[in-house]
Amino acid sequence: MKLCFLASDNEEAFEAVIALKEKYGHVKPEEADTVVTLGGDGFLLETLHKYPQVSASFFGINYGSVGFLLNPRDTKIDLIERINNTKRVELNPLKMTATSIMGESITAHAYNEVSLLRESRQTAKLKISIDDQEQLDELVCDGVLVATPAGSTAYNLSAHGPIIPLRANILALTPISAFRPRRWRGALLPSDSTIKIEAIDAEKRPVSAVADYTELRDIKTVTITMDKTIGHALLFDPDHSLEERIIKEQFSV
Repeated sequence: MKLCFLASDNEEAFEAVIALKEKYGHVKPEEADTVVTLGGDGFLLETLHKYPQVSASFFGINYGSVGFLLNPRDTKIDLIERINNTKRVELNPLKMTATSIMGESITAHAYNEVSLLRESRQTAKLKISIDDQEQLDELVCDGVLVATPAGSTAYNLSAHGPIIPLRANILALTPISAFRPRRWRGALLPSDSTIKIEAIDAEKRPVSAVADYTELRDIKTVTITMDKTIGHALLFDPDHSLEERIIKEQFSV
């Protein structure tokens, strides 16, 4: 098995990678069967964004804090044996196409969520359409986000959105501090939905759009879809699978 080892700027992770390279060898990500990342959840996501076309699977080891997408450190078991016994989870990112009031347009991907956030003291006013059908003519809020199942336990959860099992083929559309309509708590949508969000009175009430790490300010419209042309496999220890953790998270007190 050809392995590639990547470390965050954490000193402990950097030292561990040196030892792993000496023991197992090291190749470039493009040549690897498995890319092993040592760092936090953010570093793993950053690596997925950096190598969108790499066919290798990804095995993350937690040298950060939360480590929800990662495996625990375990130096007692041979790493190749450990990887051979993992459970595999396929992730597809969201694709965000955003256009600003000045006509600038960008396309970016997000494995966790695409979020729209107000930029000023005034609340945002947003119009939401699903598959070309207008569903909300005006949402007055601090923002709104679209989360993948893998990202449903991140920002989405803190905004009181639902936790979504990985095999549900559902996206969460979650408002952030909604003022009107006051009782709207969001929606669950099929993963093949096309979600269009328009900023109403965008110059007076500026809104930014963020896809994981990419931001466009002063947006006019944002279109969000699931991109099935890009996919990465994450590997998890059998007793530490992502799917089981997402289910357990729903029963945590």
